[in-house]
Amino acid sequence: MITCADCDEYPCEKLLKKLGIDLQLDSFISHKPALPNLDRNREVGLKVWLKEQRERRLVLEGMLANYNDGRSMSFYCVATALMPISMIKKAVDKMQNMLVKNQVDDSDIKAKAKALRSIIQDIASKSGIDLKLRKQSRKKEN
Repeated sequence: MITCADCDEYPCEKLLKKLGIDLQLDSFISHKPALPNLDRNREVGLKVWLKEQRERRLVLEGMLANYNDGRSMSFYCVATALMPISMIKKAVDKMQNMLVKNQVDDSDIKAKAKALRSIIQDIASKSGIDLKLRKQSRKKEN
């Protein structure tokens, strides 16, 4: 057995506890895609899943290289972790189309970042994907 996806007991209580899975709260943003990633690994196998993850990383690196205004890195990382890669690619393609049509100034990194963030957020919202971390509210101590 290489990963939890290979186990007959998947998803077990031990895994869920380790991830801190709570349907109302996210213990850490990278935990949100853990179970869907393991499900996908079970579906397509480790080799294909790793190829898909490499593609995800390359798309993220492209966004950071071309559309990061210094304030977008976290957003792009979260979006790339939580959204299917096909949706991220669709957003980047739409952004590139806007640049070709001069709808966004290619020399204005802030405008490009704002436009891409808006496209990604719109696609995520329409697909029911929440890109925000649901944190437990801190109680004020008196």
